[in-house]
Amino acid sequence: MAGVISRGILAPIVREGDDIVKLVADAVIAQSEKEGFSIQDRDVVAVTESVVARADKNYASTDDIAADIKAKFPGGTVGVVFPILSRNRFAICLRGIARGAKKVVVQLSYPADEVGNHLIDVDALDKSGVNPWTDVLSVADFRKHFGTPLHPFTKMDYIAYYADLIREEGAEAEIILANHAEAILAYTKDVLCCDIHTRERSKRLIKAAGGERVYTMCDVLSSPVNGSGYNPDYGLLGSNKATENTIKLFPKNAPAVAEGIAALLHARTGKKVEAMVYGDGAFKDPVGKIWELADPVVSPGFTDGLVGLPNELKLKYLADNDFADLSGEALQNAIRARIKEKGDLMGQMAAQGTTPRRLTDLLGSLCDLTSGSGDRGTPIILVQNYFSNYAS
Repeated sequence: MAGVISRGILAPIVREGDDIVKLVADAVIAQSEKEGFSIQDRDVVAVTESVVARADKNYASTDDIAADIKAKFPGGTVGVVFPILSRNRFAICLRGIARGAKKVVVQLSYPADEVGNHLIDVDALDKSGVNPWTDVLSVADFRKHFGTPLHPFTKMDYIAYYADLIREEGAEAEIILANHAEAILAYTKDVLCCDIHTRERSKRLIKAAGGERVYTMCDVLSSPVNGSGYNPDYGLLGSNKATENTIKLFPKNAPAVAEGIAALLHARTGKKVEAMVYGDGAFKDPVGKIWELADPVVSPGFTDGLVGLPNELKLKYLADNDFADLSGEALQNAIRARIKEKGDLMGQMAAQGTTPRRLTDLLGSLCDLTSGSGDRGTPIILVQNYFSNYAS
């Protein structure tokens, strides 16, 4: 009688060089035997990107970042546009950028960064008389209007934190606040666009306004530097702090890992499961206003069966409209029959209100919430009955 089940699968601590495909398959089968559930066709086995990259030894140092920055920005001054406010995600990258530069001009967006970390409260912005669409603020301007607000969760003053970090690496630091990407060109024409989901737009606008050397985070460590790890598609995007001087990059082998897990589980169980590698989910916290997705995508690799969008009828619509005169078993049978005969529901009223998001984004968000980001010890998730419905 169960609907969708999302199970956290306990796993060993993954180390560099581990066979991640075998480790995942072993863990899923071991838990199914211990807990007494069976693996079924179209179950989804998901593994977090963090352990995939760790097993693949996909690491780089701040020196590696610095070397790539020096090669790309030989003039020594780098404009860093729209970075997120994060000690884990961006600060370690900024350390490498500063180590490879003589001066770093950081352009922060306000009142919040791209993923919802707020520098200031929107009500304070409304009262200040500052126009966020046009006004470029120096740190002195910002302090005059807003003082020294701290991040509500981390209690960090990110303006001071980023400036101090740059100076610690021996570079000159300047911070400005502006929401139009082209504002950086008053300070330097050599720019690194550090936004995640809007990076190509920022790059286009800056180049059109006269930017000369303009890159995105995808271009830094897109190939090995001094034998480092790399990601050919996303570069530094999706990376996380590993140590004070190293980062773990977004996995570059995610599609092969997903295919390998599905193939191995099929060989060992006879079931055709789907598999995926997942990172941050795509959802917004209603209190803190933070949008979780700081990775460039929710899933960097998945099997073909997870391509597409849901194609679902809205049961409450059918119950309240098409079959409003039915109840009990007659209502159940009518709805089941309608589900079985459904075709492509795109644009139909009976599908209104269903979630028009990619399957991998929905599943990845479910997996991210199930595994958490701390000490649960379940970097593998088994999702069952996801493709079942009221008729099946």
